[in-house]
Amino acid sequence: MNTPVAGPGTLAEQILRGVGGAENIESLTHCATRLRFQLHDGAKADAAALDALDGVMATVPQSGDRLQIVIGGAVARVYSEIMNLPSMSGGGTPGPKSDADVKAAMRAKSRGRYAVVDNFFEYLSDSFRPLMGVLLGSSLIIAIASVLDALGFVDFRAADKSATWVFVDAMWRSVLYFLPIMVAYNAAKKLKIDPWVGAAVMAAVMTPNFTGMLNPKSGIPGITCTTNGTLGTQECVAHVFGLPMQLNDYGGQVFVPLLMVALLALVYKGLQRVFPEAVHLVFVPFFSMLIMIPITAFLIGPLGVWAGNGLGEGLSWLNGNAPIVFAILIPLLYPFLVPLGLHWPLNALMLVNINTLGYDFIQGPMGAWNFACFGATAGVLLLSLRHREKEMRQTATGALAAGLLGGISEPSLYGIHLRFKRIYPRMLVGCLVGGVIVGVLGGVDTKAFAFTSLLTIPVFSPMATYGIAITAAFFVSMALVYFSDFRTPEDRVQANAERDAAEAASRGEAAAADDRELVTVGASAVGATTAVGASTATASASSAGAPAPASTPAKGTELAAPVAGRVVGLDEVGDPVFASRALGEGVGIEPADGRIVAPVDGELIIVAATGHAFGIRTADGVEVLIHIGIDTVQMRGEGFDVRVEAGTQVSVGDLLAEVDLDAVRAAEHPTVTLMTVTNTADLTSVEPHTGQTVAAGAPVVTVRR
Repeated sequence: MNTPVAGPGTLAEQILRGVGGAENIESLTHCATRLRFQLHDGAKADAAALDALDGVMATVPQSGDRLQIVIGGAVARVYSEIMNLPSMSGGGTPGPKSDADVKAAMRAKSRGRYAVVDNFFEYLSDSFRPLMGVLLGSSLIIAIASVLDALGFVDFRAADKSATWVFVDAMWRSVLYFLPIMVAYNAAKKLKIDPWVGAAVMAAVMTPNFTGMLNPKSGIPGITCTTNGTLGTQECVAHVFGLPMQLNDYGGQVFVPLLMVALLALVYKGLQRVFPEAVHLVFVPFFSMLIMIPITAFLIGPLGVWAGNGLGEGLSWLNGNAPIVFAILIPLLYPFLVPLGLHWPLNALMLVNINTLGYDFIQGPMGAWNFACFGATAGVLLLSLRHREKEMRQTATGALAAGLLGGISEPSLYGIHLRFKRIYPRMLVGCLVGGVIVGVLGGVDTKAFAFTSLLTIPVFSPMATYGIAITAAFFVSMALVYFSDFRTPEDRVQANAERDAAEAASRGEAAAADDRELVTVGASAVGATTAVGASTATASASSAGAPAPASTPAKGTELAAPVAGRVVGLDEVGDPVFASRALGEGVGIEPADGRIVAPVDGELIIVAATGHAFGIRTADGVEVLIHIGIDTVQMRGEGFDVRVEAGTQVSVGDLLAEVDLDAVRAAEHPTVTLMTVTNTADLTSVEPHTGQTVAAGAPVVTVRR
C-alpha cells in the first residue's frame, strides 16, 4: 500500500512521499518545467495522488522506472527543496546518484569478464563520441574530393594544386590534423579533470614554434636531422635544456593524447590533494602543464611515434618473408591501429613503396578491413530500419556514405563500433575472410595512394581479386551484425520498450497503456496555479478546432516560428509530456538550422541556465514556452549559445540562442524545437498550423483570447 501523499508538509515533502520516499530515488534531475525521477521501483509511485497535489501540473510515468512530474516555472525551487530535505542527505539510506553515476551503473551491468578491456573501450569511445559531428563533416568533404579525384577533375596527390584545392584540403584537414587536441579535451573530461589542461598540453607540441623546429633550414641552433631508411621519413632531434628531444609532427596522432591524458589525470588529481582547494584554480593547472608538457615532448610523444614506425618496419619485413601471413594480418590489425592513430606511419610507408618500388602492397589487404568495417555499419543500418531507431539510422547512414564513397572508417568506428562491443568480434570475421582471399589469390598491389572506397576499386591489381575480397568482407560482417544484433538481448528489449513508449506517446496512446488519463492543464509553466476541469476541456476543444464558447469571434494573435523548419503537431514530437498538452497546446518544428528567435513580443520570464528553454509573456498575458530538443537539459549547456537574459524585453525575430544541432544529435537527443502556450486553458483557443515548412518568423500558431 502506498504511503499517503496528501497531508501536512510542503510540496517537496508531499512529492517525496508520492514517489515512494528517498530510498526509492535512484536519481533526480530537472529541466525548465519538470522533475525527472529515476526510481528503483516505479510501482511504488502514486501517480494519481501526485496529480492531485496543488502545484503539480501533471505526472507522466515512463518505461524503465522513470517518472516525470510537471511543475512549471517553480521547478528549480521545488527541486532545491526536495534535495535539501533531511531524508535526501543520505542519513541511513543512499542518496540519489548523478546521471553519470546511473549511466556507469547501467554500463557495469553489461560488462564482460575483463573489466580492464571494458574500461579501455569506454575510454576510447567517450574520447571520440563528441567528435562524431565534425569527423563526419570532414569525412564527407573527403568523400566529395575523392569522387572528383576518381572522375579525373583534379589530382589530389599533385604537388602543384591550385589555391582552391589547397583550401579544400584545409577544410577537412582542420579536423584530422588537430584531432589530438580534441581527443585530449574529451579524454580529460572522461577522467574528470580540467579538459582545457589536457587540450593545452597537447597543443603545446603542435604550435608553429614546435613544428617549426622540424625544418632543418629554420636556422635554430641545436637541431640535427636524419632520414629513416625504411620509411623515408625525416627524423629531427633538438637539444633542449641540454637533453635530446625527438621532434615529430603530431598531427592526426591520437595514441599520444590518450596516453598523455591517462598520466595527466594522475598528476592533476595528485596536485589537487597537495594544494588547498582555495588555490586549485591557480596552481593545479600551472604545475600540471609545467610537468606534463615536457614529459609529452620528451617521452610520450616519441613513444607513440616510435611504436608506429616500428610497426611499419616490421610489416615491411613480414611482407617480404611471409606475404600470405601479411595479407591476413593487415586487415586484422587495422581495427585496433586506427582507433589509436597508429595507422598513420603506414601511410608514409605506402607512399615510400610507391616512390621506390613503383607499387604498394599494404593498401590491398587494408581494403578488406575497410569494407568489413563498412559492412558492419550496413548491418547496424539495416537493424535500425527494422527497429525504427531514428538516431542510429541517421548516424549509420552518414557513416556508411563516408565509408563507401570516401573510404573513411572513423565515423563508423567512433560513432558506432566502439560504442557497442558486440560489433568488433563480428567485424573481425569479415576482416579475416577478406584477408584470406587476398593471401590465397596471390596478393593485391596498387600504383597509387588511394582511399579504399567503391570509387577507387579500378586502381587495384588484380582488380577481380580485390573486388572479391572486399565484397566477401563487406557481406560477411553485415550478415553477422544483422543476424546476431549489435545490442545484447537485454539492451535490445530495453531499447525496443523505450521506442514503443515514445511511439505510443506520440500517437496519444500512452495514457491508455498506463490505464489512466494524463491531466491536461492550462496553468502557466512559470508558476501559475493549476487549472483543470472545464477550462481544460474548453482549451482542448478549441485547440482541436471545436467552436469556442464565446458569443463573438475573438481577435487572433499570431505566434511566429522560433526556428526555420517543418512544423508538426505535438503528438508527433515523441515526448509524452508535450503530447499530453500538460504544458499547453502548440507545435513542434524539425529545425533546419540552429538559430532560435523570439516568436512574439514580450518579456523573457524564463531563460534556462542550460540554454535549452525560454519563456516569454506578452503584454496581454499570453505565456509562451520555447523548448529546444528533447531531454537536452542533460547536455548541461554544451552546444547552446544563449544571447539573452531573463527579465529583458524581446521583439519578434530577436535572437535568443544559437544551437549546435550536430552536438545535439551527437548526444543522441532529438532536435525538434517545441513551442507551446502554457496558459492555454485561460484562452478561447490555441490553433496550431502544422504540415508546412516555414522560415523563422512565419506564423505557426493563432491564439484567441
